[in-house]
Amino acid sequence: MFRSFLTVSSGTLASRLLGFVRDSAIAALLGAGPVADAFLAAFQLVNVVRRLLSEGGLNAALVPAWLKARDAGGLEAATAFAGRVLGTVSAAVIASALVIGLLMPLVIAAIAPGFVGRDTLQFAVDDARLMLPYLAFAGPVTVMMALLSAQGRFALTAFSPLLFNIALISVMAVLLVRQQEPAQAAIVMAATIGVAGFLQLSMLALRGARLASPLRVSFDPDMRGFLGRAIPGMVASSAPQWLMVAGAVIASTSPSAVSWLYFANRLLELPLGIVGVAMGTVLIPEMTRAVRSGESSAIAHAESRALELAVGLALPATLGLMVLSEPIVRMLFEHGAFTAQDSAATAQALIWLTLALPAHVLVKALSPAFFAREDTLTPLLATLKGIVVTIAAAFLLGQIFGASGIAAGIALGAWSNALALIRKGAATFGFSIDADARRRLPRILAAALAMGALLWFAEGGLPSAGSHGFVQAASLLVLIAAGIAAYGLFLQLFGVTGWREAVNAVRQRRPA
Repeated sequence: MFRSFLTVSSGTLASRLLGFVRDSAIAALLGAGPVADAFLAAFQLVNVVRRLLSEGGLNAALVPAWLKARDAGGLEAATAFAGRVLGTVSAAVIASALVIGLLMPLVIAAIAPGFVGRDTLQFAVDDARLMLPYLAFAGPVTVMMALLSAQGRFALTAFSPLLFNIALISVMAVLLVRQQEPAQAAIVMAATIGVAGFLQLSMLALRGARLASPLRVSFDPDMRGFLGRAIPGMVASSAPQWLMVAGAVIASTSPSAVSWLYFANRLLELPLGIVGVAMGTVLIPEMTRAVRSGESSAIAHAESRALELAVGLALPATLGLMVLSEPIVRMLFEHGAFTAQDSAATAQALIWLTLALPAHVLVKALSPAFFAREDTLTPLLATLKGIVVTIAAAFLLGQIFGASGIAAGIALGAWSNALALIRKGAATFGFSIDADARRRLPRILAAALAMGALLWFAEGGLPSAGSHGFVQAASLLVLIAAGIAAYGLFLQLFGVTGWREAVNAVRQRRPA
């Protein structure tokens, strides 16, 4: 499991790093004004739908169903089932994109009511319609990625999203050189998103098309049952994005707040993507095999290792982002139209938003235990509860503290989601944590706190905001690298794991 987890995490890390380059270019091209708010609101709509389908969402229903079809009728039956899924999902996504395109003014008004009566609304509608072709490609892309994951083939799934960012960055580099006006740049960038989706689909189709044949649309009882499980699972798996949308609804009434929250969330997406996407991609097949085998030791092993990886990566990332929020935001985004005031507001929002990270990762680690048992309703209800809490808390705190209060409301919603899953899982089937996990988890916490304390003391020695940009960036990167090295050292000193054990885990292959 660790080897597969590392493969997916590496691809996600590469994609997220390219995402920072992309978002830095967006900040330089658009700044944090009305044009940026409109583009980012439209982009967030497409992003939510994309992640509703991908990042483990469809895995929640497709992987258990595919394995069941293979066990019952062999690989040929599983391939035919996959062909029906691919055809049906593709048709449904294309039809949905057409309907959304027609109703786009109402959709944007619903997710950003603060835009109504302002030019920002029309900017967002135009941008979102140009982005819609991407959704037609997202359906088949997601099905093929889930089929590859079901067979333990994670490399292509992990690295194909790189094409999305490479296409956008290439176009934005040209726009920056030409010093394009923000409004025109936003239109070109929105149109490029559809092209990026086509590139990703083409790459996957070369390897994954034969996994689903014959291709046809079907709404027979088996397919209706599958979709009945898939839709709740997809909504639940994209909980972090839904909570951000809920926060953006509140933020749309305050100028620039949508942009500040977006850029703060992009920093949160790096560790969340590395851990969360890998959890959704790797842990669901792992848990499904364990549950179908009926072996309690296999279930306990999968749940324990997942919790260790989740906590071991989420805690140091949470502390690091909180301590280094302002220098990180300044290094990545304070260019062109993005001002020092924007950096300060984004950093404050990031501190509060980062409190949601451990909760989001817990949700990603706990949800597969339900998905493996073909229960997608419980995670859905927990997500809906988190959305309600987010809207209520963000509205109240946003009135007092602005964008930072909205970020705190999102964090409260995330913890509400996680606690609901913990209570329900403990009451129904009980989470199985083995002795190794009970020994390691407190030590992981101690190692993360020790690393956080070192970063807090060292952060005061970073160059001031007026220093040369290269000096600021180099100093910050050295400090981050030192923090990672210190955390690894603390893990070894506290007896959690060592380099030899980690290398052996990477080399280990799953038995055929």
